[in-house]
Amino acid sequence: MSQEPILQVNKVCKSFGGVQALSNVSFEVSQGEVFGIIGPNGSGKTTLINCITGFIRMDSGRVLYRGREITNKPPNRIANLGVTRTFQIMRPYYSLPAYKNLIIPLFSPRARQSGGWRGGGKLGDRATVSIDILEEIGFERDSFVPYKLASSLPTGYLKRLELARCLALRPDIILCDEVFSGLSMSEIASMVPLIEKLQMDGITLVMIEHRLRELFRVANRVMVLNFGEKLTEGVPEEVMQDEKVKEAYLGSEKLLDYMFEA
Repeated sequence: MSQEPILQVNKVCKSFGGVQALSNVSFEVSQGEVFGIIGPNGSGKTTLINCITGFIRMDSGRVLYRGREITNKPPNRIANLGVTRTFQIMRPYYSLPAYKNLIIPLFSPRARQSGGWRGGGKLGDRATVSIDILEEIGFERDSFVPYKLASSLPTGYLKRLELARCLALRPDIILCDEVFSGLSMSEIASMVPLIEKLQMDGITLVMIEHRLRELFRVANRVMVLNFGEKLTEGVPEEVMQDEKVKEAYLGSEKLLDYMFEA
């Protein structure tokens, strides 16, 4: 893991009417790191991801990707630079088969320039690459699942499809909004090695999560938000011992013990 920051967020502020959703939030993420963002419901986590990826405009602050200003740029331009994201509420093209959900990002300038697809540019070439990517993230290649309509897929496959659409863009960084939520324990158990593999492949991950025990298995560092403000950041064990975090997020020693039980 490189110590050079791939993502720098500096004093980001966002309000909705009279509600201050984010207040001077700053952090850096190193290349190849898994960086967790945690906090109670309504603490501003998804708003922060939306600001970074251009889905909402921040009121003030700066976001730099590899030292390049991406503050308030359109989402498509940010994605084309290599910064992709998943959504807490999945957003596939429900009327298309799973593999065709990937063909669309494979038409992007970044996918073409970075070798996201091979061959002479025919639809069949992209279809093959789509199946390859789906297999990477846990779809059974020889089954009918990659060819099923997205609307017929269970939550576990839809979560993987979200990641696959990011991978089709050959990203340097993926911002994941609750990738573990809605999954069974067995599905989470199979998702954790996938996250570890993405990191080993050199992809930087920023993960919003409520499933703390699972997040802490993969995160190098975490940041805690509360009421739109940054409380602290650091390695998971140290962060969860912070009295401000216990008061704002955990609420009980019993829950703290649960997070770190073997």
